[in-house]
Amino acid sequence: MKLVIISGRSGSGKSTALSVLEDVGYNCIDNLPVSLLPALIAQIKLRQDPESQKFAIGVDVRGAWQDIDQLPTLVDSIRQSSEDCQLLYLDAREDILIKRFSETRRRHPLSDNKTDLIAAIQREEEILAQVADSADQFIDTSNLSLHLLRDVIKKKVLSHDDKGLVVQFQSFGFKHGLPSDADLVFDVRCLPNPHWVPELRKLTGLDSDVQNFLGAETDVIDMQQDIETYLRRWLPKFVANNRSYITVAIGCTGGQHRSVFIAQNLYNIFKCEYEGTQMRHRQLGPPSSAVISAVLSPALNKVKDSKI
Repeated sequence: MKLVIISGRSGSGKSTALSVLEDVGYNCIDNLPVSLLPALIAQIKLRQDPESQKFAIGVDVRGAWQDIDQLPTLVDSIRQSSEDCQLLYLDAREDILIKRFSETRRRHPLSDNKTDLIAAIQREEEILAQVADSADQFIDTSNLSLHLLRDVIKKKVLSHDDKGLVVQFQSFGFKHGLPSDADLVFDVRCLPNPHWVPELRKLTGLDSDVQNFLGAETDVIDMQQDIETYLRRWLPKFVANNRSYITVAIGCTGGQHRSVFIAQNLYNIFKCEYEGTQMRHRQLGPPSSAVISAVLSPALNKVKDSKI
């Protein structure tokens, strides 16, 4: 049996995550009280072929939140019984959650006549703190479109199913904030910056002129080689520790030139060594239409630029 438990604060995209897993063959149950989880697993085991069953369970403060603090202990118990169990936690910045509730005019499950939206969001964070700390994967959806979130969920869950390490290289700009899903962060802001070369300013690290400029700099090559050496030394340790997914983030100031160049080069090196190696340039916009079309239904294509 494969079990994915999805939790997180209201408005973070949990319903979207469940719909993605349903599309790839998971039996999905939303808003399940934690106290019913052991009984559900027992029933699943009584089915004719429980090993082929895949379930995704949504657990949050809507479902008898008083017992949600039991979830980390239950997950540990499930794993000790040799079941394949993964806990995903979705969250977003407070200002983003407020905006999402305001735009959709939804009522927060913890709000009432005495509790406004901000207080409810903060209270929910306190209630779910232990669950967040116990999660296998933490996904910050603050800057993810609906389509990109669907893609991230598929990659994280399916890579776990494959039982192999999936390495995602991600370039980003520090001035836009650290990526919250990064496991390893390398700062390359000390390197020569093409931004100060007028003819290169509007280009990116994917353009040949920028690549030629950076490729001729000794410090750039040395930095890339040092990061490569570190990863070759330590990625096998993550594999030995049963990690299924790791994000290596490379950051420069704006996320346009240096980080893109080095992250792309590292991706080209390691994609031959780790099956399913992925590349994301955070500041260069959403994935290509070819990638989007692979994870979206025709109806969702009509809202391509919408948020969660």
